[in-house]
Amino acid sequence: MTPAPKEVLVAERFPAQAATGCAPRRSAGVRFFGCRRGAAAIEFALVATPLFALLIGILQIGVVFLAQQQLETAVEKSARTVLTGSAQKSGLTQAQFASALCANLTVLFSCSQVMVDLRSASAFSAADTSAPTLTYDASGNVTNSWSFDMGSAGAVMVLRVMYQFPVVGGPLNVSLANLGNGKRLLMATAVFQVEPYS
Repeated sequence: MTPAPKEVLVAERFPAQAATGCAPRRSAGVRFFGCRRGAAAIEFALVATPLFALLIGILQIGVVFLAQQQLETAVEKSARTVLTGSAQKSGLTQAQFASALCANLTVLFSCSQVMVDLRSASAFSAADTSAPTLTYDASGNVTNSWSFDMGSAGAVMVLRVMYQFPVVGGPLNVSLANLGNGKRLLMATAVFQVEPYS
C-alpha cells in the first residue's frame, strides 16, 4: 500500500492550518517565517509607491514635451506671417494675431491664457530671448505688459509666446512645476528679419 503524501497527512492532522497555507512547524519563529500567505501583497505595497511615481513622472514628462513641441510649431508658423509681411499688410491686432496662433494649437492649451510678446531689436545680437519674470495680481492673473510691434521691412523681430501649463504632482514629490503657482512656464521664441514686402 502506497503511503499518503506528506501534504495529505498534514491536512488531516491540522486542517485549520492547512486551509490557510501555513502548515505547523517545530517552533513559533520557524512557523512565522515559513508562512508565505500575503507575501505578494506586502511586496507589492513596498514597490507600488516608487512604481506609480515613475509612471506618473513618465506620463507628465511626455505631456509637457508634447505641449512644448506644439507651442514651438505654432510660433514658427505665426512668425512666418510677420517675416513675410503678411501680418503687417493685414493690419493684425495683438488679439487677432494671438487668435491665429491659437488656431495652430491643440486642446492642451487654452487660448485665453496664451501670452504673446512681439518686439523689434536693433540687431540679432541685441535680441532678448530670455524667459520673462511673471508678475501676478491678488487673483493670480498675470499683470505683465506685453509688446506688440510688427516692425517694418528689414527689422529684426523677436517673437516670444508664453503659456502657464498645469502640471500634476505625484508621489515622492515628483513635479515639473517651475513657477510659484505650481505650473510650468512653456515658452517658444523666434528671432527673424522681416523680408521686403509691399
